[in-house]
Amino acid sequence: MYKQSLVNTVEPIKKTTITRMNRGKKWKYGYNKEHDLIVLSHNGVIGEIIEIQNLIIALPKPPKEVYKHEKNKWVRQEYPKELSRIKNIFDWRSYPEDSKEKWYDYIDEEFKRRDEGFWFTNNGKPTWITGTHYMYLQWSKIDVGAPDFREANRLFYIFWEACKADKRCYGMCYLKNRRSGFSFMSSAETVNLATLASDSRYGILSKTGSDAKKMFTDKVVPISINYPFFFKPIQDGMDRPKTELAYRVPASKFTRKKITANEQLEDIKGLDTTIDWKNTGDNSYDGEKLNLLVHDESGKWERPDNILNNWRVTKTCLRLGSRIVGKCMMGSTSNALDKGGDNFKKLYNASDVTSRNRNGQTKSGLYSLFIPMEWNYEGFIDQYGVPVFDNPNDETLGPDGELIDYGIIEHWQNEADGLKGDHDALNEFYRQFPRTTEHAFRDEAKGSIFNLVKIYEQIDYNEEMSRTLGISTGNFQWVGGIKDTQVIFYPDQKGRFKISWTPPVHMQNNVYIKNGVRHPGNEHMGAFGCDSYDISGTVDGGGSKGALHGLTKFSMEDAPANSFFLEYLSRPPTAEMFFEDMLMAIVFYGMPILCENNKPRLLYYLRRRGYRGFSMNRPDKVWNKLSVAEKEVGGIPNSSEDIKQAHAAAIEMYIQSHVGIQPDGSHGDMYFNRTLNDWTRFDITKRTKYDATISSGLAVMACNRHLYAPNAKIEKPKIDINIAKYNQRGNMSRIIKK
Repeated sequence: MYKQSLVNTVEPIKKTTITRMNRGKKWKYGYNKEHDLIVLSHNGVIGEIIEIQNLIIALPKPPKEVYKHEKNKWVRQEYPKELSRIKNIFDWRSYPEDSKEKWYDYIDEEFKRRDEGFWFTNNGKPTWITGTHYMYLQWSKIDVGAPDFREANRLFYIFWEACKADKRCYGMCYLKNRRSGFSFMSSAETVNLATLASDSRYGILSKTGSDAKKMFTDKVVPISINYPFFFKPIQDGMDRPKTELAYRVPASKFTRKKITANEQLEDIKGLDTTIDWKNTGDNSYDGEKLNLLVHDESGKWERPDNILNNWRVTKTCLRLGSRIVGKCMMGSTSNALDKGGDNFKKLYNASDVTSRNRNGQTKSGLYSLFIPMEWNYEGFIDQYGVPVFDNPNDETLGPDGELIDYGIIEHWQNEADGLKGDHDALNEFYRQFPRTTEHAFRDEAKGSIFNLVKIYEQIDYNEEMSRTLGISTGNFQWVGGIKDTQVIFYPDQKGRFKISWTPPVHMQNNVYIKNGVRHPGNEHMGAFGCDSYDISGTVDGGGSKGALHGLTKFSMEDAPANSFFLEYLSRPPTAEMFFEDMLMAIVFYGMPILCENNKPRLLYYLRRRGYRGFSMNRPDKVWNKLSVAEKEVGGIPNSSEDIKQAHAAAIEMYIQSHVGIQPDGSHGDMYFNRTLNDWTRFDITKRTKYDATISSGLAVMACNRHLYAPNAKIEKPKIDINIAKYNQRGNMSRIIKK
């Protein structure tokens, strides 16, 4: 059975607190700093609190009476024929007053739904959609006519509403699958906002200028044209413009009261609001103030165009000083990493809501959202808009009454299985229809020095079995805070270590002292590899991460053989914290560590603390061939070409033997996808960028150090035994002279 993890109901606040504040109607729309959530209610009362991709959102409370259609689902309401004959505000002004009266309530209700959202009964359950979502479903025309209600789109619009409500946020970075409807949904939002605001500008960008133009002419303009008269300002210029849609008359902000007032047209200020598009480039919209910027296909910008550079420029168009006055609606599938996907991936990762600066903003200012393809794949959405994940046991119908007889998970897997012989085609399929972010940013197979087929087999297995692999996140600490005693591991979701195995209790902290120096007692079970760093911080707060990997080897102990059991990829605030993390890990496991000695502070730290016995010497030299520094602290250089080649060969050997599908049909037990993905990108000519690869490769070398031991040749002197040789021909023997 498929278990969804896209949205969850949470209880971050005591029910008594919610009840008390609801009673006083004290919940204000927007970000609530005290409770660290975003309130989407307009009436001071909240209901269900949900979490979408780590963003906590408080929804409105259902009213006592919820609209229910006879079909018990969303059905687009017919536009009254009488009103449909009215094309604009001028026609309405000339309409008989007694005929207007009966439509006031209808128009008022539509404006209310547009502003506050709409409650309706869906399959017996009260369901709330945002005002923007309502405008999309009820009043937007798309390529297939009227949009279907989909639960995935409901969550998308709720997340977007939270982005708009949060004063800290510049908008969304949406990682999607093909045919998810983003272009139409963002176009609908553009028209919705533009027809409400005055003196505003709305912009559109895409992977090329022609794509932006097509979105404008084929989506934005038709949606605007098909709005009912009471939502549609009079536009200036052509009915179907090619470059700019301008609303310059008749109202400063459109409301029902405004359209029924007896003001003269010459007394009404124009909206002076425009929607346009720009050619793709780093400096598009540079220096212009925008209320909304739609970034379509932002993961497909190819060189020389760079989405990162463009965002740095256009971000300033959305703010006045420190105040955010506009939002960005960014959405895309991803190209291969070397075709623009890498920059989009960086932007997406920089939009993680769990990583904020002191101003409460993400690195990019955006909020990342990923909706797996199984939530929004045509043909596998039932009549209530709910995805059909698994094969249905009962009759299940789609929006058009067609029968859905099996689930999207099986369909997707069948498609993927059919492409396993063509790895580039399979990766493209993953990028177009991703079930995980790993799928979405899957790279092409070419260019890697390692076996990508086996690596991706392992990644896919890890993702599929993520809930059963037993990976724990946490940190190590000294018992009682007393250093150089016993180390324990404690779980912590924000911890720096990921571990899949711990030794039996009696083998933990297995350390012995010889000649006053501490040595590892479990050296026969495995070893660590480490890519260290020396400087605590950098000017820009960046720098490479410190990396540590633990790997077992075959032994008679109760331990998995040839299994990576620990991954550490982090950069604590100080280098000393990192050093202490490394020390505690090797003490807990009682295993040695092999480090690169070009950044020697960790090695000197271990020696100073009395742990020189844990620090491995380079395996390719005998003791008397080591340098003075190498004898003092250990470690292995990274400058030697032989070492670089041996390091890469060690990883390749491990991948071939222990990663992906094994000859018996089982999978390898390398469960750390961050490291696996680092292997896929590894460039031996630019090793310093790949901390996880350096560290994991050193762990493999440490566990197989016998393979790198020098073959010392024994020089034996030649012994000359002078044995004379004779010629026996004839009557007398004669000595053969040399």
